[in-house]
Amino acid sequence: MTQPSIGPADPSPSVPPPRGLVAVTITLNGDRRELPGPLSVAEALRHWNLRPELVAVEVNRTLVPRVRHAETTLSDGDEVEVVTLVGGGAPDEAPGPFGPDELTIGSHRFRSRLFVGTGKYASMELMRDCLDASGAEVVTVAVRRERLFDAEGRNLLDYLDPRRYTILPNTAGCFSAEEALRTARLGRELLEGLGNPGADWVKLEVLSDPRTLLPDPVATLRSTEVLVNDGFSVLCYTSDDPVMARHLKAAGAASVMPAGSPIGSGQGVLNPNNIRIILEDLKADDPAYPVIIDAGVGTASDVAIAMELGCDGVLLNTGIARAADPIRMAHAMRLACEAGRLAGGAGRIPRTLYATASSPTEGMIHR
Repeated sequence: MTQPSIGPADPSPSVPPPRGLVAVTITLNGDRRELPGPLSVAEALRHWNLRPELVAVEVNRTLVPRVRHAETTLSDGDEVEVVTLVGGGAPDEAPGPFGPDELTIGSHRFRSRLFVGTGKYASMELMRDCLDASGAEVVTVAVRRERLFDAEGRNLLDYLDPRRYTILPNTAGCFSAEEALRTARLGRELLEGLGNPGADWVKLEVLSDPRTLLPDPVATLRSTEVLVNDGFSVLCYTSDDPVMARHLKAAGAASVMPAGSPIGSGQGVLNPNNIRIILEDLKADDPAYPVIIDAGVGTASDVAIAMELGCDGVLLNTGIARAADPIRMAHAMRLACEAGRLAGGAGRIPRTLYATASSPTEGMIHR
């Protein structure tokens, strides 16, 4: 994680404490900082010009709920983590021509089956416009201690209306179960403060290494079990391994999210046969169990293929954010998700080796 920017008016650590108070030294997001006395968490946030509803706080690796900010005092030597949401649906619309087709995950219900990330955009304004064009109702965000504000003092939440979108916090960038669990709990604290319905769920990612960004199956399964016991609806990022998918569902995952291909690769669904097996296995006794393709989507046809296979949704980010025309691509992804869902339900014709005439041969004038 990088050096955080704790607001545009972050005081210098050399400012002497007021008379009668003894300065205390803490570690804030990995850096030593001085406070003008043993302040409460609430007072420290005001000291750093941070809005409490936009952050979550840990002291010595223990989450401090917002209701305890005023009663929790920071002492000399404390390790403090302050995190916010960073980029990592749409208004109600009339049902389509075939009636409502809602996706249910835990306590959540959505019309749009396209989940869109908030990272990698050239600007926050572009992110906002792409989310609108995508028609998404769910947007994913990373929980980070870095970039609490950008160079202009703006926070992601200034461009992401928590009354419009259900926010799905993710544990992207976590390489251990411990990191993932801490991040999930901080995300819940943040969203509870915002009053967003996404506070009860998390997209779980526990990665094995930074080169491949493949999931660590053992740590993912262990984290799923803990978070389910903590009351989370857990949406699990995993490989396209059918055996692992079965274990995650058995552990209580609200949704299994197999990768179509490596994160950010744009290769689409590389192994449709494994996806078919996962769908067969997880839906055998529960046809409504949600399986969502996550990672590797490069263009609209990738989305359509995933939906035609029978997946319940697609989560993507880079395919829109890094497109030459992100807003146009966001709209294309939206249409592809709808078209793929309709086509998958309609049933394609069988593939045949030879041509089959679509016009009748009986009654032709030369016979």
